[in-house]
Amino acid sequence: MNALADLLREMIASDGPMPLDRYMGLCLGHPVQGYYVTRDPLGAAGDFITSPEISQMFGELLGLWCAEQWHAIGSPHRLRLVELGPGRGTLMSDLLRAARVVPEFFNSLDVHLVEMSPVLMKLQQERLASSGIQATWHREIATLPEGPAIFIANEFFDALPVRHYVQTPVGWRERLVGTDPQGRFVFTLANEPERAMTRPAAQGTVLELALTSQQVMGEIASRLTRQGGAALIIDYGYGKTAFGETLQAIKAHQFVSPLEDPGEADLTVHVDFAALKTSAQAAGALVFGPLTQGDFLNRLGIHQRAASLSRNATEQQAQNIQIACDRLTATGEREMGTLFKVIAVTQPGLAAPAGFEEDQP
Repeated sequence: MNALADLLREMIASDGPMPLDRYMGLCLGHPVQGYYVTRDPLGAAGDFITSPEISQMFGELLGLWCAEQWHAIGSPHRLRLVELGPGRGTLMSDLLRAARVVPEFFNSLDVHLVEMSPVLMKLQQERLASSGIQATWHREIATLPEGPAIFIANEFFDALPVRHYVQTPVGWRERLVGTDPQGRFVFTLANEPERAMTRPAAQGTVLELALTSQQVMGEIASRLTRQGGAALIIDYGYGKTAFGETLQAIKAHQFVSPLEDPGEADLTVHVDFAALKTSAQAAGALVFGPLTQGDFLNRLGIHQRAASLSRNATEQQAQNIQIACDRLTATGEREMGTLFKVIAVTQPGLAAPAGFEEDQP
């Protein structure tokens, strides 16, 4: 029995097929049956694994990056350090441990975590209990306190809802989620075309619009422009806007249909970094990148950090450290070092952040 599926069927029966972004939002964030609300999705026992869970080096390097950016924005006495979608709290825990090597930076931190899942929030609280930092949790960005801030978003934007449009003989029509006579969820098209959409494309072409992501990016960039700070966005995606759909569902580390068992699989899309960049620049911020994750971590010195950790490790531990380093930076077409991209967004007037020196905006 899938209570969320029954609810979605009732909504479709009452109001007709729903836009894809609404379907995604309910599947992931329904306050009772949503995917992220009801479980810990990470790790071998979950549905996927993220870079911070692979190695402590990931969070440590980001901690030092944040310390350098704090200095670049004038070393404010109080800095809002914000993580969007903090997972189990692993990244923030590793980041704060590394931050201690710069005491003035560590002592300036006011940590805020934006999280919708009560399950993950509890894990984050447990993970950060020994950090020496009293964090504050939020369900949305709008409730964050004002002031200079550094935002970290690792695999956050890929889970924000998108809309799909399909080119038909009468123009672009929105793809909706409906049901067939047997009650199964199916894709269908809106009856009327979107008259305002005039981009030429072959019949059957799909256009994926991440309007929520662009809105969130604009909100963050506007804040940075007005109040100072920076943001580091890391996610799997592509550097140039293109036609095509990227929606996928992952359950137990396997791909499944996005319409199968709503609320029981992780729904994600590949992030359109060009669209994020445009939104941030429109708000007056500077944008650096995108770089591949491999290039970014290499420039921050991940191999040197791996060598340092290995010096006091057993042979097996040293081997595991190297495997993790390789996994995070590997350059194969389907490897994390290539699939994942990184951009930095900053207040106007700053030089390129660490890792982006060769990529001026």
